[in-house]
Amino acid sequence: MERPPIEVADIVRAVGNSFIENSRDWITGQHLKVLRAVEHCRTADLGYHLDECKNTDCGYSGYSYNSCRNRHCPKCQANARLRWIQGRKKELLPVPYAHIVFTVPRLLAQLALQNKKLIYTMLLRLSAETLMEVARNPEFLGADIGFFSVLHSWTQQLEHHPHVHCVVPAGGLSFDHQRWVSANPRYRYFLPKGALRKVFRGKVKDALKQAFAEGKIGFYGRLKYLADPKTFHAFVHDLYRTHWVVHCKRPFGGPEQVLKYLGRYTHRVAISNHRLVSFVNGEVTFTWRDRAHGSVQKEMTLPAEKFLQRFLLHLLPKGFVRIRNFGFLASRHRGRLLPLCFQSLGSHPDAFDNEAQPEDTKGLWKCPKCGGPMIVVLRVNAPKWMPRPPPASLVSCSESLN
Repeated sequence: MERPPIEVADIVRAVGNSFIENSRDWITGQHLKVLRAVEHCRTADLGYHLDECKNTDCGYSGYSYNSCRNRHCPKCQANARLRWIQGRKKELLPVPYAHIVFTVPRLLAQLALQNKKLIYTMLLRLSAETLMEVARNPEFLGADIGFFSVLHSWTQQLEHHPHVHCVVPAGGLSFDHQRWVSANPRYRYFLPKGALRKVFRGKVKDALKQAFAEGKIGFYGRLKYLADPKTFHAFVHDLYRTHWVVHCKRPFGGPEQVLKYLGRYTHRVAISNHRLVSFVNGEVTFTWRDRAHGSVQKEMTLPAEKFLQRFLLHLLPKGFVRIRNFGFLASRHRGRLLPLCFQSLGSHPDAFDNEAQPEDTKGLWKCPKCGGPMIVVLRVNAPKWMPRPPPASLVSCSESLN
């Protein structure tokens, strides 16, 4: 894949210093760390490595710059996503899958920005509890389900909008774990949206009240007025009266389609380099999809410093895990219950895995001579205090890895 004409790193190099100087009242060490990582990713500052073609008949070798491996870097997620998807292959069941998205009102999104770890964790946990509770209702499914969830915090315009994507097999394991219960044909979206919306809204309301009573929620700036108990309870009451949206898509495909689908949602960052159109006169133009009007692609232009500010809105709290498994896919249940799911479906966890072509998914860095996988045989990490110059023949892998 060719290098995009504009990268987030180019914007950081151009206006990073002035942006940091003008943002001293709110910028943190984590922000600075991410900006440095993005700026130096796949440059001589991080050192280099020697790659060789695994095909012994080819013999091609070449140098590449090291990646920063920061999970917020637009250039460092492709390999991580590939490894994660490869690890999920044996967990995919031969059934249709449903995609469900839990969103929150704008007022709660503002509070989440000041309490990221608390509310992000709350959204992941409560959306999972909602799905499992509604699925266990005999009227809707009457079974135990398993799924994974991914937290995203952005809109296409880089505004803060936390929401949870859940990819769920359209069915579940019976309570006695003896048979597979298929989705009820009465519900076109696997589970009724109205029930999901009401249960999720009620759970968030109760969790917010409990967190406030325990003093776990912080209020800063324009939200300081919510620190008053009466005002906060009125705020929660208004949230409860607001129309909450749960997006549901009809169950689709099987394991093959799911593997392709997962790449759109796992290990994504707020914006990819390929969405950047231009960086001229201190302004950044990027594309976005207007889903409210038929997913029409449009362009937005922002001052470079405003663009970086929006980009940094979506940094995750340190140590926060934004991809989580629940139900029979949870770590403590997977080893015992997942084989029962395959057994009840008359399938085997290796059935799909054996159909795949491992050479196509070993890695993204392919040999430019024969197309085979490249492997690292030597890695040189440049000292932090004095970047070591790479060999003259070094070829940046940013043109082939993105």
